[in-house]
Amino acid sequence: MKHLKGLFDFYINSSIHVAFAVLSLVFVTEKELELSLDFNFNAFIFLGTITGYNFVKYASVAGLHHRNLTKRLKVIQLFSFVCILALAYFAFQFDLEFWLSCAPLALLTALYAVPFLPNNTNLRTLPTLKIFIIAVVWAGVSVYLPVVYEASAFTTEFYLMLAQRFMLVLALIIPFEIRDLTYDSAALGTLPQVLGIKKTKLFGLSMVLGCVILEVLKTETFSAYSIVQYCILLITAFAILKSSTKQSSYYASFFVEGIPILWAIFILAF
Repeated sequence: MKHLKGLFDFYINSSIHVAFAVLSLVFVTEKELELSLDFNFNAFIFLGTITGYNFVKYASVAGLHHRNLTKRLKVIQLFSFVCILALAYFAFQFDLEFWLSCAPLALLTALYAVPFLPNNTNLRTLPTLKIFIIAVVWAGVSVYLPVVYEASAFTTEFYLMLAQRFMLVLALIIPFEIRDLTYDSAALGTLPQVLGIKKTKLFGLSMVLGCVILEVLKTETFSAYSIVQYCILLITAFAILKSSTKQSSYYASFFVEGIPILWAIFILAF
């Protein structure tokens, strides 16, 4: 049992779970917009998510305490290095035009972690801004990049889906923000610090409602995709309402982060 827990913790802490979540959102986009994404693209997104997230989470720790890294962090560091090598391989499969489309999202991710502002700060430490940066990157990776890769037109449905994805990710971040309220520095100015927990939950629920309204505008009739999305939005709303500063250690990092994976599973079931 101890070994199973260790493997599960590695699955969460090495960002494999979040990579599956992002890949699931890409899958949803592919099905709804009738795209045909190949293995190279999906592998690139999966490995890129692991690389980006682990860079953001562990770069400063590895830089400051390289010799004193725990065994678990060293394993994650090695795993991340292997993912970078694999990512480099898949990166060479794409043309320059696609890379130029990726550049703004990659730059945002890098500046999120690398200090480039006065007082040795980065985008992550700017008050209240970090969740909007995360939402932009997730929406860009899961909606914008698949359409660019397929050279599809930027239709009205595309723009509505992009806005939906941005709002959905904001909603999914709320349980994380509430969880971290006890530990976050007051200088971060997170939504729970600025608005309080109750108003932060209302903000998250308003994002869910926004997704519902856009879905109504996007589809004239109830399709299987719409019904599934309404179910996912209902689950997201429930997750926001149930979140607290004393939630279990896996509530946000596994259950909430797994909602996009559940979305993909529902679509496969239909």
